Amino acid sequence: MGESWAIRGLDLHLDLDGRRKASSLEEALRRAVRDRRIDAGTRLPASRTLAADLGIARNVVAEVYGRLAAEGWLEARVGAGTWVAGRPGRDAPVTGADSASPALHLGLDLRGGIPDASSFPRREWATAARRATLDLPASAFGYGPRRGSPALRSTLAEYLARTRGVWAESERVAVTRGFGAALATVGRTLVAEGARRIAVEEFGHEAHRGILRAAGLDVVALPVDADGAVVDRLGDLAVDAVLLTPAHQFPTGAALSPGRRIEVVAWAERSGAFIIEDDYDGEFRYDRRAIGALQSLAPGLVVYLGTASKSLAPAVGIGWAVIPERLAGGFEAQTVAVNGIPDALNQAALDAFMRAHEYDRTVRRRRAEYRARRERVESRVAAELDGCRVSGMRAGLHCLLELPTGLDERSVTSTARRLGVRFDGLGSFRLGASSAPRAPAMVVGYGAPPPHRFEAALDRAIAAVRAELGISMAADPS
Repeated sequence: MGESWAIRGLDLHLDLDGRRKASSLEEALRRAVRDRRIDAGTRLPASRTLAADLGIARNVVAEVYGRLAAEGWLEARVGAGTWVAGRPGRDAPVTGADSASPALHLGLDLRGGIPDASSFPRREWATAARRATLDLPASAFGYGPRRGSPALRSTLAEYLARTRGVWAESERVAVTRGFGAALATVGRTLVAEGARRIAVEEFGHEAHRGILRAAGLDVVALPVDADGAVVDRLGDLAVDAVLLTPAHQFPTGAALSPGRRIEVVAWAERSGAFIIEDDYDGEFRYDRRAIGALQSLAPGLVVYLGTASKSLAPAVGIGWAVIPERLAGGFEAQTVAVNGIPDALNQAALDAFMRAHEYDRTVRRRRAEYRARRERVESRVAAELDGCRVSGMRAGLHCLLELPTGLDERSVTSTARRLGVRFDGLGSFRLGASSAPRAPAMVVGYGAPPPHRFEAALDRAIAAVRAELGISMAADPS
């Protein structure tokens, strides 16, 4: 039968057979150590204590301890008790394609849209978290509202209006467990309202398309060009909604033109459809003032989604949605099904962090850092990669590195992996066949590496492209 007993105050479940107490205890302890339910360096209870907990003879426990120590599972220390021994190979990392990649081990990751986790404002966040925890009333430690903390929703409404031009009162704001939960909840809400098809930009995150499919929507591709999504195709696609990244298309880097912004709102008004605005990095514009949110043109038709992942870190685990009144009730009902409510303590910490203006300071600091990295990418590509150029608006955490015609994106990615850096080709973000031919390009994310590793990552990415350029030139008979 199963018994629970404590190791230094921690409970551990063991399956013991009352008919063979010694052998079943030995097997259970060995299995717990092997499966890492008891970590190396953990001190086990004294034989007398464990025997009393399990209701067996002390000499049975002592005998089992002795056998496992002889096998190397445990270590008996004179005068200090019995400990779980460290064993070669036990703490080796899990193997696999990603874990084996030197890019991930060295921090040489140039995938698009990933922020620099090393620059997270730990001290300021800890101060905000401590202050929030001490100030919270006892009632705040219970189950919170489905739409999130009223205090944080109010703070977000003020911040989004001030920095992104979003038109919303706190009653229209919902706090979610990151962007994915927000998108899943919106998708399920639309399906409950009768939606069946949604258009997405032909280049984008497959994970987001998967979330919408899981919600029950048929996902179809909308072409993208230099002016963003080609929204005049929406009528032909017979869709009930569209997901856009209007401020900075991911990953091509285009902004939805003013004319197309007006056009997509007019389409939504005519058709009764909804627009989902993914404003994933709208705060990071480097060449001029940031483009405001599309939501301000039609608050009743646009579902605005944002996240703290790019500005702070994905580990914060908080996103937000500004919901049109027609969808508010359905969104709240679907929130529980998606499990989209973040914990109350993290919400309180973010609220305190934002009210102390640390969020603004962090965004400004990172904006300067990412601008410098973007400029560094541009200067090095111009100096070292003949026939290549950087494109996409100067914004966000990534850019496009356009390659000469004939170069294979997958070969560049493969060569880069061998050199110890990870970045992906534009084609890997495409849904279906492209509506129009595009030159090969790599999506270069300049956000992820810590400052002391950024140049090394860029060195290897450039070396990978140069290697493929050399192969291409050698194969050209002209």
